[in-house]
Amino acid sequence: MNLDHPVLSSLLPVALLILIGFVAGKAQLVRGESVRDLSNLVFLVLTQALLFRTMSSVHIEQLDFKPVLQYFLVGGALFVAMLWIYGGNSRASVLALASIFSNTLMIGVPLIGLAYGQEGQVLLFTLISLHALVLLSLATLVLELQVAQEEAALSGERRAIWRTVASAVRNAIIHPVPLPILMGLAYAQTGWGLHPVVERPLALLGSAFGPVALVLVGITLALTSIGQQMSLAIRLSLVKTVVHPMLMCAVGYGLGLRGLNLTVMTVVAALPIGANVFLFSQRYRKEEDSVTAGVAVSTAMAMVTVTVVMAVLPLLPA
Repeated sequence: MNLDHPVLSSLLPVALLILIGFVAGKAQLVRGESVRDLSNLVFLVLTQALLFRTMSSVHIEQLDFKPVLQYFLVGGALFVAMLWIYGGNSRASVLALASIFSNTLMIGVPLIGLAYGQEGQVLLFTLISLHALVLLSLATLVLELQVAQEEAALSGERRAIWRTVASAVRNAIIHPVPLPILMGLAYAQTGWGLHPVVERPLALLGSAFGPVALVLVGITLALTSIGQQMSLAIRLSLVKTVVHPMLMCAVGYGLGLRGLNLTVMTVVAALPIGANVFLFSQRYRKEEDSVTAGVAVSTAMAMVTVTVVMAVLPLLPA
């Protein structure tokens, strides 16, 4: 086995971090009642630092958004389809997000860099600059609307639709994910840059996000009855690592996307479920066990599917 292969060298560290967390959970080094606190630390501290720092250097006028817009077109369509398939409720929003949200940072950055060099990474970073903002904001808005409707149905109170929409939009913006992205993007346009006194702590916190989030997935996995979730985890993983890249490739090719643009967007679509979905499910307490199992299963499944995608894409006619 060639451990220097781009796919293996990117996916194996992710699998190892999940395994470390799993062992720590089984050994009860981290107790079950502490998982929520760790999740809050990652979601409310580490994620904030990572997103703000990433967006604080993004200059919109320098980016090529055509491949990225096509990526979001496919992702949005698949999100709506999976939302309908899973029942259109708040639970379905989390499962639909798991079907389209890729692990772009922990796996995508090293994989694309090793396989396609700096030019490929520029495309990836353009996508990353909007990935969480677009997809997590979409899921947050839909879920907040559904939660409001479900609460109204339970209480028996009829609420004006405009109030429900306004409340959902406010909650979607004043949220731990979109807010630091928007603030970082606004700050980037000033051209001031981050002073090292601020940038270094943010860099340290941001670099801790991926490892700690994946170890947390492993800990939660150790405390979860995987057997009961395996069927749904496999279905989620098949949609994420097989259906998503197939749709991306077909739609992108049909809309004129070619070469490296098509390759990078399709490979990213084939990546496993990102840890942000796990944190999203933890925050809203929806489908936590299913998403935890889905992250682990899709990471293992992606070792095969990403390899196949990378081998088949060069065979497409120009």
